[in-house]
Amino acid sequence: MAKKKDTLIDEAKKIKAELDELKNKKKKLDSTKKAEAKPAKKTAKKAEAKPAKKTAKKAEAKPAKKTAKKAEAKPAKKAVEKPVKAKKLTKKELEEIKRIEELTLEEELEEELSDSEIENFKIEKVDMERLTNKVCDILAERESDGMFQSELWKKLKLTSRDGSRLALKLERTGFITREKLLENNRWTYKLILKKTPISTESIVNAPCLTCTVEQKCSLDGEISPTNCQFIEDWVIIEMKKSSKSK
Repeated sequence: MAKKKDTLIDEAKKIKAELDELKNKKKKLDSTKKAEAKPAKKTAKKAEAKPAKKTAKKAEAKPAKKTAKKAEAKPAKKAVEKPVKAKKLTKKELEEIKRIEELTLEEELEEELSDSEIENFKIEKVDMERLTNKVCDILAERESDGMFQSELWKKLKLTSRDGSRLALKLERTGFITREKLLENNRWTYKLILKKTPISTESIVNAPCLTCTVEQKCSLDGEISPTNCQFIEDWVIIEMKKSSKSK
């Protein structure tokens, strides 16, 4: 019994010794883990947290303010400091501007249209010979005083464009003269009659053209224009026609 007891005590001592060794190994392992874990946390904090804040501030905040100031503030100052200088016009350019400002509708048409277009001008569904005679009759009443063309075109119920072309045509053919005047702060023309157009309309129905006793007609003869009943009747008819047309 004593031997068994001794063997058990020896085994127990061995087991205890083994446990002590295990405990010592565990302590060493724990100490090494602590030694490795703490520096890792510090380096992680230094490497990740602190540099990240500094670089973020430097890279994002500061350059953004500087570029914003340079891009927005400085160009605005330059634009104010250097105003655009107005180009000085030459004497010829000023004269041309004045000429254009004083151009009338007739002068604009003269520049646009050729001589043939003016001389052959016609108004649709209008007898141009009759219209010309009417213009000359109206101007003949005014004699040398003439008439403002705007007043004449209203009387004839013509547009200013048609009236202007007609005035150019009558001037080219020598029936009227145009005098440029400033009226109500606008440049216009006064039309003055130069010569009356020759028209065959007034003698179309004259009895003398078909008279059967023309050979016997004379101022001193028995048959004379001074006492011809045919001429008298014809004149009365023509006077009635002209009064109706007016």
